Amino acid sequence: MVDQYDDGRENSAKDALTPLNLKKIPKNQVAVAIENSGGDGTNPYISAAGRGKIAEQILQLAFDNGIKVREDGALAEMLAMIELDSPVPPDAFMAVAEILSYVYKANGEPNPFDAVLQDAMDKETQDKRHDD
Repeated sequence: MVDQYDDGRENSAKDALTPLNLKKIPKNQVAVAIENSGGDGTNPYISAAGRGKIAEQILQLAFDNGIKVREDGALAEMLAMIELDSPVPPDAFMAVAEILSYVYKANGEPNPFDAVLQDAMDKETQDKRHDD
């Protein structure tokens, strides 16, 4: 039977619609684990990083231990190039602080980055005032 929308092609399983909520796992998945400095005033540092199978293991360990995971491919790619046990670089600090802020909030813990973020925002405001 042909309906008015039939274009004459044979349909196959590969032509089926893909659900929008289905995420395809990238071939070269990247995962980075970040640890807080423990409140001693130093920046968070990169405790683990890997690609492919190692990335899968990092994620599985996080899930198994109830550690919150956040997806940010561009940030993970950048942080994966940094040596392990190195502090988060200044270029990525704001993005990492935002993620850790989310994690603290999700865990119901006080956020130690509030003061750091406020200081950075105040400095940015002052810099803009000086430019005017």
